[in-house]
Amino acid sequence: MASSKSDRLAESLAADFTLPPGLTDEAPDPEKLLFNGEEPPAFPEGNIFPLEWRVETPKLEELYEKSRDPGWSPERLPWDTLDVDSMSWDERYAVAYWFALLSVFDASGPAVFARAMIHTYETHEEAPIRKCFFAITRDEHNHEEVCQRAIQTMVPNGPLDFEPRTVLGKLARHNIKWYYHNGARYWTGYNKAVSRYPLPILFTSFLFGEVASSTLFSSMHEATTIPVFKEAFRRIAQDEARHRAICMFVLKKLLPALTDEEKSTITRQLRAGFVFLSGILYEPPEGEFWELPAIFRPAHRLLEEKAREAGLGVLSVEKREENWREAVLKMKGVIEPYGIAFPALPEIGVDGETVAFDPNEEFVAVF
Repeated sequence: MASSKSDRLAESLAADFTLPPGLTDEAPDPEKLLFNGEEPPAFPEGNIFPLEWRVETPKLEELYEKSRDPGWSPERLPWDTLDVDSMSWDERYAVAYWFALLSVFDASGPAVFARAMIHTYETHEEAPIRKCFFAITRDEHNHEEVCQRAIQTMVPNGPLDFEPRTVLGKLARHNIKWYYHNGARYWTGYNKAVSRYPLPILFTSFLFGEVASSTLFSSMHEATTIPVFKEAFRRIAQDEARHRAICMFVLKKLLPALTDEEKSTITRQLRAGFVFLSGILYEPPEGEFWELPAIFRPAHRLLEEKAREAGLGVLSVEKREENWREAVLKMKGVIEPYGIAFPALPEIGVDGETVAFDPNEEFVAVF
C-alpha cells in the first residue's frame, strides 16, 4: 500500500535527525549529558523567574493559613434589609457619595496590593510574604465589592453614569469626579514608586493605612444604624486588623536593618500618606496633594450631613480627628524605637519632625 503524505514526511525528518554527542538510540550516559550541558544566561534582574518557595518566617505562613477563609463574603451580607424606597433621593445620593469617596481608597485596594504582590515576586521575597499579599488582595476585592453594591443599590448606574434628580445629586457627582481625578494622580505616582522602594518602606506605608482604616471601620460599625452597612463595617474592620498584624510582623523583622536614608524616606512617606489618607479619614488638607475646586468642601459637608441623617453613621469631623490622632500615635509608637523620626502633623496636633510634602516624590500610601 502506498505510504501517506504524513508517513513520508516522518521518514524524511527521521533521516535528517542526528542525536547530540553522548546520546544513543538506547540509553543516554548521564555523565556525558552533564559534561555537554550548557548553563542558560543569567536571570534578568527584576524578573519573577527563577521561581522558589523558601520560608524564612514560619509565623507569616501561619498568618496566611488563618486568612484563607475570612469568614464572610459581600454577597452574603443582608442586602435584602436595605430599604432604599424609604429614603429620599438626597439621602440615597449622599450614602452613595460616601461609598464613592471610600472607593478611591478601598476599591483601588485590589490593584494596589496586586501590583505590590507582583513586586514581591520580582524581588524574590520569601513565599509567605507573597502569600500574605495575595490574601490581602483578595480581602481588598471584597471591600471593593461592598463599595460597588452600596453605590449601585442606592443609585443605579452610580457613581458617575446617572442623571441626578436633585441639586445635591449634582453636587455629589461633581465631587466624585474630582476625587477620582485625584485618585488617578495617586495611581500614576504609586505605579512609579512601588518598584523603587525597598520592602521596609512599602510595609511601613501599608501599616499606616491599615492602622487608620481598622480604627475608622470599627467606629463606623458602632455609629451606623443601617444593618447591612453595620455588618459590612464590622467585617472590613476584622480584615484590616488581620492586615495590620501581617504588616507588624514583617516590619519587626525589617526595621532593625534600615539605613539612615531609608529612615528619612519613611518619614517623608508617612507625611505624604497622612495627606492622602486624610481624604477619607479626616478631610483633604488644603493644598499639598489634593486638587479640589472651591465648592468641594461646602458640598462635601452637606452630603456628609445628609448621609448621617440617613443612618450611615458618618463620623463628625471632631470624631474623625480624634480617631486619626489615635491611629497616628499608634504608628508613631511602632517606628520611633527603631530611630525613625515621625513627621509633624499639625493638622491633628501631633508633634514631630517638620517635613514638607514634595509633589515630585511618588508615594505609596494605601488604605
